[in-house]
Amino acid sequence: MTKVYDWFEERLEIQAIADDITSKYVPPHVNIFYCLGGITLTCFLVQVATGFAMTFYYRPTVTEAFASVQYIMTEANFGWLIRSVHRWSASMMVLMMILHVFRVYLTGGFKKPRELTWLTGVVLAVLTASFGVTGYSLPRDQIGYWAVKIVTGVPEAIPVIGSPLVELLRGSASVGQSTLTRFYSLHTFVLPLLTTVFMLMHFLMIRKQGISGPL
Repeated sequence: MTKVYDWFEERLEIQAIADDITSKYVPPHVNIFYCLGGITLTCFLVQVATGFAMTFYYRPTVTEAFASVQYIMTEANFGWLIRSVHRWSASMMVLMMILHVFRVYLTGGFKKPRELTWLTGVVLAVLTASFGVTGYSLPRDQIGYWAVKIVTGVPEAIPVIGSPLVELLRGSASVGQSTLTRFYSLHTFVLPLLTTVFMLMHFLMIRKQGISGPL
């Protein structure tokens, strides 16, 4: 094992990376409120794990979506637990994200030289809200249907480009199969990919610049 480790150490400098992680200075003013971002990340990872598990049973069609969710809740082994954890961790993620934004704003974490860190955080907040909207539509129940219909109908008030925007979001003039397909693709692939990219950018900048000071 030592020879294997030495082989990787020679090429990747694993010990130097480990030393950098474990020896990072933590300012004395840091308290539990500075953990809100990390809790949000934890909720996201739980979302990914539980969401991936449900993709084995969920069927993204207007005729089978609701029935597949019922199957997850009543028939699949521990399906009720997985979906419940997914649902509650989603709510927790939104709450922690909001509290994190307030903490950063109130402690001046958006000021120079951390403007880009703040901007990536704002993008992550928008992506988090988008997760909520797209995920809400997937069970294809009455609440999800009307929520999507109302949200996607908002751009219709914009002159000239309103109707094309609505059709772009829905995939057609009305909420139907094309809407569910688009929202499912966004929820399970596009949004997780974008969130991962912006999270990496966000944490790398925090790592580089350090934790912001107190007011």
